[in-house]
Parts: sequence; structure tokens; C-alpha cells
Amino acid sequence: MPKRAVLLINLGTPRSTEVSDVRDYLEEFLGDRRVIDAPSPIREYILYAKTLRTRPAKTAEAYKKIWKDEGSPLLLLTEELQRKLQERISLPIHIAMRYQEPSIASALSQLQAEGVEEVFLMPLYPHYAMSTYETVMAKVYEELPKVAPNIRIDALRPFYKEPGYIEALYDSAKEYLEKPYDFILFSYHGIPARHLRKGDPSNCHCMRAANCCETPSPIHEVCYRAQCIRTTHDIVRRAGIPKEKFGISFQSRFGKEPWLEPYTDQEFERLGREGKVKRLLVMCPAFACDCLETLEEIQMEGKEIFLEAGGESFEQIPCLNVHPSWLDFLQKHVEDYLTMREEAHAGKTVVV
Repeated sequence: MPKRAVLLINLGTPRSTEVSDVRDYLEEFLGDRRVIDAPSPIREYILYAKTLRTRPAKTAEAYKKIWKDEGSPLLLLTEELQRKLQERISLPIHIAMRYQEPSIASALSQLQAEGVEEVFLMPLYPHYAMSTYETVMAKVYEELPKVAPNIRIDALRPFYKEPGYIEALYDSAKEYLEKPYDFILFSYHGIPARHLRKGDPSNCHCMRAANCCETPSPIHEVCYRAQCIRTTHDIVRRAGIPKEKFGISFQSRFGKEPWLEPYTDQEFERLGREGKVKRLLVMCPAFACDCLETLEEIQMEGKEIFLEAGGESFEQIPCLNVHPSWLDFLQKHVEDYLTMREEAHAGKTVVV
């Protein structure tokens, strides 16, 4: 049998909280044409004439609030996930980041050097978006012919509605849901609303048809908003959360154009100000590992906004991180991948 391995891919992180390192990270991240998808001259103007002049120092201060003695929380959690999964699986488990180190190119090069011929790629993004899952896959196939031309890639598809993922989310939230709370807000990373329309080749469904995300359509296979709504409804149904006790919002917007609404920070302020919600739970299902967007933006800034607006209790349910049910889900996919490849090499008909 060919030598095989697993490659986990996460978003990425600066090397340190130094402004220069944060600037390097932001330059690579925001310079990605699938993140800021404007024509090159406009993207470069936004990046170099505006963003990189002021944002690195501000972002570096945010990272300092969450940074561990050992390094970046996102990298540390991804490495811990690698170790925990490796304890369960015989295949070598490698990690890479879409931005900064360990890079996708370096990971593929290492796999090639080790004689690996087949790789199961596992992007740690439950939902499809141009700026997340799509950019990872594009980067892998951009680097593959240059650094690892002999490697075959099979990839885990977005898993936003898979029962194992929903069960892992439920298991991770169960102890919080068993305590008294007034409302739970499901906060997802935002994207420009324009990205949804851009992903709809029919030009007549996304953000155009009434209740587009609740109306079945093939477009939903690449529609981030529809997938976030589906994930939320599946969690709510599994947990038995009443419809009046939950909401959906989108965080981390960038720039001045409209992003998916409602905005999380505005929901925190509204819920606190209206006075009906005193005890708030927040869950961030789009993030596999806790990171700047959950640890600083939600746990720190979000909590402050809600409490200052009149709320009394605020808790963010941790991301899946290394929860046993999450490990179960990932392990099963690796085992299914192995079965598929072994049957393919045995000459059996394989339905993927």
C-alpha cells in the first residue's frame, strides 16, 4: 500500500506579539485575494496605504492579552489536537497553517521527503467560504506541483451538518446549557455579503430570493450563511433550545462594505440594553480552536460590551479544541478515508 498521512490545516497566527511579526501575518492574510477580493491595485491600496499603517500595532496589543508563555493559543491548541489525534491513529499526523508557519508548502515538502504518496487533507473549517475553505484548497493545489508533485490529495469537505460534528458541538456545550441562562447567541465569523452573491452563478438566489437560506438550493453547498444557519438549527434541535432563547450573529467584520448581519458586537449591546437577557451564553461554531476572535473579541471585548449595556452574566462556551467527541469525529473520518483508499487499491468500486 502507498504510504499515507493526514494533514490538519488551520488559519494561522503571528510568530509573536511583536508589531513586525503581526504586520507580516496581516500582510499575508489580508493580501490573500480570496480575503480581500478586490482587483490588485485596490487591494494593495487598502493593504499598504491604509491597513498596514495602523492595524498591526492595534492587533499586536490584542494578541498580547491572550498570548501564552509557550506561544500563540491557536498554534498551541492545533498542536495539542495533532498530539491527541496521533494517540488514536497510526497514520502520521502533520499540521499546517494557511498563513505563516508551519506553512502549507513546508508541510507538503516534508511529506514528500518522507516518501508519503497519499494525503488526507483536513481543513479545520466546518463551513464553506471563499476566505476559509476555498483559499486553503487553492493554496494546496498551487503548492503541490512545486514541492510535492507525487502526492495524491483527498480532502475532507465542509462538515457543517454532519451528525458527528453536531454531536461534538452539543457535547462541548452541554454543561453550560444545563446551568440557568436566558439566551444563547451563536456567533460566526463574518464575511462580506457580496461574497455570497459572488458564489451564486445563477444570480437569482443568494441574498435575492426571500428566505434564501431556508429555501433548498444546490447553492447551499458553497453558501456560508446557509451553512451557518443549518448548523445552528441542528444544534438547537439536538439540545432542545426553545426558539425564543437563541439567535445568530456574525463577528470580526473588516472595512466599510456591508458584511453579514446582524453584527455580534451590536447584538451584545442590544441584548444588554433591552434588559430581557441578563445571563448570556455565546457559542462560536465556525472556529475549531479558540483564537484571537474568541478569546479576545468575544470573551473580553464582547463581555465588556454586554455587561456595560446592562447584562449581568456572560460566558463563552469554548471551541471544540481537543474535546473527546471532536476527536471521535476526526478519527472516524480518517478511518473512513483509509477504508476508501484501501478498497480503491484493491480494485473495488468505491462510492465517495
